[in-house]
Amino acid sequence: MLPAADAFLPELQFQTSRSSGPGGQNVNKVESRVELRFRLLDSQLLTDEQKQILLQKLASKLTTEGELLVVAQEDRSQLRNKETALRKFHELLRQALHKPKARRATKPSAGAVRQRLESKKKHSQKKASRGRVQD
Repeated sequence: MLPAADAFLPELQFQTSRSSGPGGQNVNKVESRVELRFRLLDSQLLTDEQKQILLQKLASKLTTEGELLVVAQEDRSQLRNKETALRKFHELLRQALHKPKARRATKPSAGAVRQRLESKKKHSQKKASRGRVQD
């Protein structure tokens, strides 16, 4: 089970910089881009098993130091970008730790098998009747 989103706040580091996104001249003055960093291996909230799963599934998003890096620069507001980064972070963890439901193998019912075979027989007869007429 994944802890609540706000439980991770003490373990997260935020860094701001100038965004390349919308904002006109504001882009040159305000640091609205938010970079969220999470040291995966140092986390107290995740179990060792969860850490191993995250290391495998999020390998492309980890830095060489083992930090998960999430960037948000869609908005002109630093606060909204911070909220977006938090939402992206929690969604990444949720998707990576989601265990798909195991598929149970089933057999088709006798009626379904019979219906399929009848359909194949009708189709075969239809094609056979298209042959050349004999004199």
